[in-house]
Amino acid sequence: MGSRSRGGTGSGSGLLVPLLLLLLSLHHRSPVVVSAAGGGNNGEPYVGVTIGTAVTNLLSPSDLAAFLRAQRITRVRLYDADPRILSALASSGARAIVGVPNDELLALGSSPSTAAAWVARRVLPFAGVNSTTPDVISAIAVGDEVPTALPSALPVLLPAIRSLAAALAAANLSSPIPVSTPLPFSVVLDPFPPSQAFFNQSLAKSFVAPLLAHLANASAPLMLNLYPYYSLMQSNGVIPLDNALFRPLPPSLEMVDPNTLLHYTNVFDAMLDAVRVAVRNLNVTGGVPILVTETGWPSYGDKRSEPYATKDNADAYNSNLIKHVLEDKPGTPMAPGAAAQSSAYIYELFNEDLRPGPVSEANWGLFYGNGTPVYLLHVSGAGGFLGNDTTDRSFCVAADDADEKAVQAAMDWACGPGRADCTAIQPGQGCYMPNDVRSHASYAFDAYYQSQGRAAGSCYFQGAGMVTTTDPSHDNCLFPGSKLLGNDTKSGSASNATTPTSDAEGSAIWRLRTGREKGFLLFLQLLLSITVVIVMDSNFWT
Repeated sequence: MGSRSRGGTGSGSGLLVPLLLLLLSLHHRSPVVVSAAGGGNNGEPYVGVTIGTAVTNLLSPSDLAAFLRAQRITRVRLYDADPRILSALASSGARAIVGVPNDELLALGSSPSTAAAWVARRVLPFAGVNSTTPDVISAIAVGDEVPTALPSALPVLLPAIRSLAAALAAANLSSPIPVSTPLPFSVVLDPFPPSQAFFNQSLAKSFVAPLLAHLANASAPLMLNLYPYYSLMQSNGVIPLDNALFRPLPPSLEMVDPNTLLHYTNVFDAMLDAVRVAVRNLNVTGGVPILVTETGWPSYGDKRSEPYATKDNADAYNSNLIKHVLEDKPGTPMAPGAAAQSSAYIYELFNEDLRPGPVSEANWGLFYGNGTPVYLLHVSGAGGFLGNDTTDRSFCVAADDADEKAVQAAMDWACGPGRADCTAIQPGQGCYMPNDVRSHASYAFDAYYQSQGRAAGSCYFQGAGMVTTTDPSHDNCLFPGSKLLGNDTKSGSASNATTPTSDAEGSAIWRLRTGREKGFLLFLQLLLSITVVIVMDSNFWT
């Protein structure tokens, strides 16, 4: 992947402007809405995650696909076009932006035939060409932050984009695959206030303007890696932390653009509008939507040089980002409304512990490499996205699209070797009806999940389970995780949950997926086989 730019805030004078904005916030009139050049997306805005591979013991492609499915992640960004991962993603329901590594730009940019061969080999097998090929790839990201990571490749970057786009057009796909390149935010100078932003003059005419013209003509997005974290770090205290974390400020402390009198309640929107102004200043005809291909917050860093890299701040930023994009959908002050809301990819799914650099470089992930969460997001109401939701109530139920045989086997394990209290789903008990596998399994899954203290991985069940914040209790059937159950109402409730397992231990289910502790696996498989035979023979579930 590309190196994230730490430039982003422009000249020193730009850092002082927010001080003026704070004073101006007390003297404002109705904001003048400045139209944006195509700030929206086709369809509903979404949040995805990026997946880097500098991870010790990275999950196998099949395990990765199952993990994405369990977490309800349907959009990912890859930094290459690994056919093994793409093949596995076809079963997960996720769609992927695939990447062209920076070191391949020269070959693709200097030879259209090489670009066509790359598309034929890496893209078309996963582009839904016909009914037998999966439709996995949603876009192609050519290079990553090339202006700062590999400026010597700039002369071949746009030719590579054009050649790849031409090869895709020749394939006559039913759903076009856009081709673009993720730019670092540092190509925008003087971004605060947004109304005075402009592209770096050394790049504007020679590279950015031709790129934008091509993107507008091809209906492709401007890809942008955008980090309020770095803007905060370089603001010398001018930007309030809460403003960077999407936390509301008193109106008197909101940032106000003195030229437009627009109020900015968060740095993310201000950065997006700065890009819109910079695009507008180049007089590009046609709309160019903005797609945020990286944004996020590190959970750990050097105590002195990276004081804002904490789990609490990472949780606040990413949780609020998800809410901002998926629920609020406000757009930005210059381009308000859901239709103008930019989609975003969180950097990143796993901590890349093998990445060199500052301490924070290895600590951007939502999860550790073994699948346990680094911190727990608060994303209730996001449609199940990132199922490690830790609002006060969470439940484990049978996944909607899980195979019924897999659900049955997982339920047998939960009520047998898993020692979940499944009394309530026996004949004559409160949760026996409706008498079907999924209903019974949902209760059994939740009983096990709550007994494990809702530990990470305890709702996995080989992909048959999913976490939800919607209480599945019904009629006289109260699920173990329901708040309707008092502390002494019945055993197996959340109040009687055992102490959660540690990150190092993980859950038994997760160990099965990662292939560790093979002796334990053989023993567990033996117990499961015995349990299935006993249960089937006794007609316990019928």
